[in-house]
Amino acid sequence: MALPDPLRDAYLARLGLDPEPPSVDALVRLFRAHVERVAYETVWIHAGERWGIDPTEAAVRIATRRRGGYCYHLNGAFSELLRTLGYVVDRHLGGVHGPAGPAEEALANHLVLTVRGLPSDDNPDGTWYVDVGLGDALYELLPLRAGTWRQGPFRLALAPDASGVGDWHLAHDPAGSFPGMAWRAAPVEMDAFAERHAWLSTSPESKFVRVLTAQRRDADGVDILRGLVLRRIGSGASDSAGPEASAAPASAGARPAEAVLASPTELADALGDVFGIGPLAPELLATLWGRVHAAHRAWEEAGRP
Repeated sequence: MALPDPLRDAYLARLGLDPEPPSVDALVRLFRAHVERVAYETVWIHAGERWGIDPTEAAVRIATRRRGGYCYHLNGAFSELLRTLGYVVDRHLGGVHGPAGPAEEALANHLVLTVRGLPSDDNPDGTWYVDVGLGDALYELLPLRAGTWRQGPFRLALAPDASGVGDWHLAHDPAGSFPGMAWRAAPVEMDAFAERHAWLSTSPESKFVRVLTAQRRDADGVDILRGLVLRRIGSGASDSAGPEASAAPASAGARPAEAVLASPTELADALGDVFGIGPLAPELLATLWGRVHAAHRAWEEAGRP
């Protein structure tokens, strides 16, 4: 379903872009702007919000509330924006996996996008792997062919999936937050992810429920918030301060490679200045701080396992 014109324009304004006809160059601009400006985040879970996976609702939050989400929201909304702009987009079942490799039970824990019909000199087939929902992984879209690419501090490899679980596989850099992700080439609709989303966003066993996260890519690296620990991987990080240093906003230049947020104000500032999230309503911020601070103290008392 196409986004209404006012929502399309608001979404593009959030990305700092004007509407233009489909092309490889335009898709590159859209992709970079999205990962730079719209954070991968689970703030909503820890603030007590309950989101579904309707792509238009996700687009409204991105465009008008300066929010993000995880893969179902980010790739779901982005796919609707791309379709509205005239791109041919498919959604696919993906599975982010651990060190043991791709697994059937992981499929549907990730929504993957591909865009068809945009040939270029280095990608004559015209199919592109377009994934704005992997947090610290891609900064650039990739041609759907086997190869390796260096993007900021990370080396990424794309290849047919040899495990038999999926059709394609993305191998993340060892410094990244996950080893890899496999996906199937067959297109699916959003309802294929509804059951897994319900579990990921509500189950006490879900890592998203256990630990707050926010991630934002740029050309030189990635900013990551896990609980109250704010990290920078890549250029722009300073090693001059220890892990207990206070966080500084992104506009202050180089900041500690790792810092612990020590107050609700520091948390709100980091979410806004580093990740472009919010501002959050006072009651949401209070709920968020109470939950995340308690989890951080428990983590410290357990010896930071």
